[in-house]
Amino acid sequence: MSVPTPRPGIMEITPYVGGESALAGLERVMKLSSNEGALGPSPRAVEAYRSVGAEIHRYPDGGAHRLRRALAARYGLDADRIVCGAGSDELIGLLCRAYAGAGDEVLYSRHGFLMYPIAARTADAAPVAADETDLTANVDALLAKVTPRTRICFVANPNNPTGTYLTADEMRRLRDGLPAHVLLVIDAAYAEYVTRNDYEPGVELVEAGSNTVMTRTFSKIHALGGLRLGWAYCPANVADVLNRVRNPFNVSSAALAAGLAAIEDTAFTELSRAHNEYWLPWLSERVAALGLTVVPSVGNFILVRFPTTAGRDAKAADAFLRARGIIVRGMGGYGLPDSLRITVGREDENLAVVQALAEFLGV
Repeated sequence: MSVPTPRPGIMEITPYVGGESALAGLERVMKLSSNEGALGPSPRAVEAYRSVGAEIHRYPDGGAHRLRRALAARYGLDADRIVCGAGSDELIGLLCRAYAGAGDEVLYSRHGFLMYPIAARTADAAPVAADETDLTANVDALLAKVTPRTRICFVANPNNPTGTYLTADEMRRLRDGLPAHVLLVIDAAYAEYVTRNDYEPGVELVEAGSNTVMTRTFSKIHALGGLRLGWAYCPANVADVLNRVRNPFNVSSAALAAGLAAIEDTAFTELSRAHNEYWLPWLSERVAALGLTVVPSVGNFILVRFPTTAGRDAKAADAFLRARGIIVRGMGGYGLPDSLRITVGREDENLAVVQALAEFLGV
């Protein structure tokens, strides 16, 4: 029987699988698998979400005008160069479809976010991975992989799932080393958590030329993952392209309302950041004290590496935690089968995961 045939490359895509939220037979679980904000969303964002219920028969603001103005005011940006999307995932996909295609290459670091190769293949482009150093993107390795076919270079900074980052100087060196026709996309989903003075989320490079984009999300520190809301800060030429290829009403009214309230509730954002500043080092130190390797992280999660000994490896640890109602994230899909990624949670969750790991290791 003849059936419709997808474009070349589509069947090579391994579908993205998000972190689980439930475990069979358990009513209460601790979900530490998706890097969601530990404190949940701003109460003002929740109220704003509820307030639009009576108006869901109306189309949303297709230009996200109020939200873009609020983002511009919050970060000192040009509102006309901000494009909003259904999560930064949508914007990543739109950039690939707009700037890459058959015969082109999309570059990213070896253990970068899985959506980069997926988005590349969706656009019929070839994903190309550059090796990392100590689980950190390597500028020289990325530049060595550039060919005449390279169209986009994605760098998650900080990186998911490793939690490592490149300094502002290294990001500038990468931009200077890339050909002018290569679009550098800086995925700064975790930027709000970073407090290092040598870090810059990408604004400076966006404003310095016409070939760099910074993407951001409301899914992490703002904890609005269920609403799917992200944004990109672009050169005017790229913003024009994205506005031509995105769907006209790609962000819902509920997401726009909640996102606006979240951005304006700076006190709650600071509270969420302060929570992470305390518990990230606490969790890292306690897990390392158990004899496990913890990759230094500037995000709201840690990458924990386990021995390869049967019964003491990452797979066994994952099963042990699940049996106790704790969901973390296995990293086999990222080429790190010896690792688990653990989100910084609430106090009780952080205490529980450390205690469970101690029981698993017998220490």
